[in-house]
Amino acid sequence: MIAVDWGTSSFRAYRLDAQGAVLEARSADKGIMAVPPGPEVLEEVIGAWLDDAPIVMSGMVGSRQGWVEVPYVECPAGLDDLSRSLKKVRWGARAAWIVPGVSCRNAVPDVMRGEEVQVLGAAQEGLICLPGTHSKWVEVRDGRIQRFSTSMTGEVYAVLKQHSILGRMMEESGPQPDAFREGVHRSGDEGGVLHHLFGVRTRGLMGELAPAASAAYLSGLLIGHELRMFCQESFFLLGEPALVSLYQQAAEQLGMKGGALDPRAGTRALYRLGVMLAAKEES
Repeated sequence: MIAVDWGTSSFRAYRLDAQGAVLEARSADKGIMAVPPGPEVLEEVIGAWLDDAPIVMSGMVGSRQGWVEVPYVECPAGLDDLSRSLKKVRWGARAAWIVPGVSCRNAVPDVMRGEEVQVLGAAQEGLICLPGTHSKWVEVRDGRIQRFSTSMTGEVYAVLKQHSILGRMMEESGPQPDAFREGVHRSGDEGGVLHHLFGVRTRGLMGELAPAASAAYLSGLLIGHELRMFCQESFFLLGEPALVSLYQQAAEQLGMKGGALDPRAGTRALYRLGVMLAAKEES
């Protein structure tokens, strides 16, 4: 089968064998914010793979801005719930299935698309953090997503760096671990995150923070606030290795433990959904 993770900024596809092992992988900067999602993009990136193998897609491809909107499944949700709500899309003689996202009612509604297959594919009980543009903190129990909460940590970092007065004093540089640790430490001081953010500028003005270190300090500050908000002694991390490593460093500094999970866990869930789909069509 073919498993596709089609998100906001990127497109990733995996050709799987009959046991779910990855035979080949492809990726492209063709997320739904870059190109109109649809069969043309799918055929352009993985055209050579297209035969009679089923195609199961997850992520923002099923959002309101995607190929077709697929309604969210409410928590608690497991793979069986996702399987029952797969949405079939056709073009010509071909077809593919889109996985629904998951919704959760906290003080305000919360939603995810794509992260649900990563979490359920990991088959890990407990609290799982998926760091990224919109970091997800997901509670898994009995093989089901019970509830989750989203923090806009990555997007706030990008906006402040690219479009705020803070970014004007920053210079591109390599890793700055000392500045990152300073930011994590600062997140525990009085004053709150909004006051702490202005300090990125004033520390630079007073010569306490070099332009090359400002971005790392800002990253540590935001990640530190995120970790303190959830205040867990131990949790799991699922995502890109470089970002997972940053969260692990911050967690260790705060006396927490963040264990890394397989970043390709989502392909396992998509494979299992493909198996469920095949069984359903045969019955």
